[in-house]
Amino acid sequence: MGRNWRKQRQSMKMMMRQLAFQWRREPAIQRVESPTRPERARRLGYKAKEGFIVVRARVREGGARKTRPRSGRRQKAMGVSKIKWAKSLKQIAEERVARRYPNMEVLNSYYLWADGVYYWAEVLLVDPSHPAVASTNSARWIKA
Repeated sequence: MGRNWRKQRQSMKMMMRQLAFQWRREPAIQRVESPTRPERARRLGYKAKEGFIVVRARVREGGARKTRPRSGRRQKAMGVSKIKWAKSLKQIAEERVARRYPNMEVLNSYYLWADGVYYWAEVLLVDPSHPAVASTNSARWIKA
């Protein structure tokens, strides 16, 4: 899958499009058994052992939606449209997953897919209090 991902072959695009159909029907934050892109996950520090989990996060693309002020003012001063996020969609996904799993630490995350409406990323999480994580050299810096 790694070689196909780098070259973005037509078969890979079709496969990801089919997966996106399924992902749209799932919750916005979904724990998965194994990473969709294992070579990328391992490069970012993921190990296939207890204490490490993978979560797929979905974030809506586009500008920020702000509530319209109730008080009267001219349209230009409303500050509703053309508002841009100061954070990347990847960072927003990491923060939402971190709120969902308060006992875990975010190790890293990577891009999965984006259509015109949603952006999907997989977030790698580590349980700092797990003994298997404490014995791992690369993840020993995460302390409980």
